[in-house]
Amino acid sequence: MNTTDVTPQNTRVTNAMGAEDSSVRLQTTLAVGSNPDPVFLEMLVERCAVEPDFFVRDMLSWALTRLPPEIALPRIRQELDSERNQARSQALHTLSKIGDKSTWVWITRDMLRDADDEVARTAWRVAVVLVPEDEEKALADELVLQLGRGDRNVQLSLSRALADLGDVIKPALERAAESSDPAVAAHARATELLRQNPETGFDAALDEAKRVVALGPERAAAAAASAGTETSETAEPAETTEPMEAAKAAEASEGADC
Repeated sequence: MNTTDVTPQNTRVTNAMGAEDSSVRLQTTLAVGSNPDPVFLEMLVERCAVEPDFFVRDMLSWALTRLPPEIALPRIRQELDSERNQARSQALHTLSKIGDKSTWVWITRDMLRDADDEVARTAWRVAVVLVPEDEEKALADELVLQLGRGDRNVQLSLSRALADLGDVIKPALERAAESSDPAVAAHARATELLRQNPETGFDAALDEAKRVVALGPERAAAAAASAGTETSETAEPAETTEPMEAAKAAEASEGADC
C-alpha cells in the first residue's frame, strides 16, 4: 500500500487482516469486498500469499473479483511469477473466479507442470475454465502428461479437470491407457470411467482400472463374470432358507402366545 494511501481506517483494516482470529480476518475481508476500493488491492494480493485459512483465502479472491478487472488483473498477473507457491496458487484461483478469457495466454506449460502439487492442481482447474475451444485438444495432450502423478487428491483433481474437457480428451486417454507405466495406465482408465459416468466414485473407478491393468481387459472381464456367477450361486440358498427360518420363528411365536 502506498504511503499516500495510509489512513487510520486503512491501518485498522490492515491490522484486522493480520488478526490471530480467522473469523476476524474473514469478516474484514468480507467488508472490504462488499465496499470495493482499489486502495486495498495491494493488501488483498499480499494477504493471499500468506493467509493460512482456506475460507479466508477464498474470500480474498472474491474481494479481488469485486475490483475493476483492468486494475486487479495486472497486479494478479505479477503473482504468477512469485517464488511463493501459495502466491502463485491463489493468483491462479483468483483468475478462475474472474473468468476473463483473455488471461488464458497467461497459463503456461510450466504452471501446468509446476513441482508444487497445489499450484499444479489450481493451474489445471483454471486452464479448463479459460481454454478457448480451439485449444482444448492441445490442453488435453498436455494434461495427460501428468497422469499418475501424486496422491489420491492430486489424481482426483487431474481426473476432474480432464473429464471437464469432454469428448476431446478421449483419444489422449486411450493412448495413455496403453502406457507401460501401470500408474499412468490405471489413472487414464479411471478418468475415462469418470468421464463416461460422472456418478462413479473416483476410488471405485481407480480400483477397477488397476484391476484391468494388472489382469488385462479380457482376464479382468472374465474374472468379473466369474465373480458375478459365484455371488449368484451363494445367494440362492439364503433365499430358500430365510423363508423357512422365518416360518419356524412365526410358529414358535404363535405357540408362545397360546
